[in-house]
Amino acid sequence: MTAPSTVGLSSEARNLHWLLSNLVEEVPGILSVAVVSSDGLLLLSSDDSRNTEARDARSTKRTGPRGSAADLATVVSGIGSLTVGASKLMDFGPVRHTMVAMDEGSLFVMSISDGSLLGVHGSADCDMSVVAYHMALFVGRAGHVLTPELRSELRQSLENESTGSR
Repeated sequence: MTAPSTVGLSSEARNLHWLLSNLVEEVPGILSVAVVSSDGLLLLSSDDSRNTEARDARSTKRTGPRGSAADLATVVSGIGSLTVGASKLMDFGPVRHTMVAMDEGSLFVMSISDGSLLGVHGSADCDMSVVAYHMALFVGRAGHVLTPELRSELRQSLENESTGSR
């Protein structure tokens, strides 16, 4: 994993970067992680190239898939929206997490706070219960610091990286 630069960020933002890096490095089978805002924008990713591609996708109009680097944030946002709609339709209360098991991998989506989501792409052989447990730990640690101000700071840091300024 390539660690994104945290120079100039608040201690809360640096802490969130550290928690995300730790999640990917410590849990076997996690391939990539994305934190997505309630409006579907990527806030933070375990893959620096994913951050770069997400910024590029915002600045150019594309009609087709954006490639694997931006796919996780897109899918996480879509699944989050779909499950919230299903929950409201069925009147079952808020969605806590979603797991999708596929032949070649797994996708996990967990609510953080205020509509923000944590998405994890896991390998086919990952232990789903271990991944879900560590995601819950991340959410418990990150949920209280992921304020509107921090989300704004994270978005701004992505934009600053794309223009080369800090």
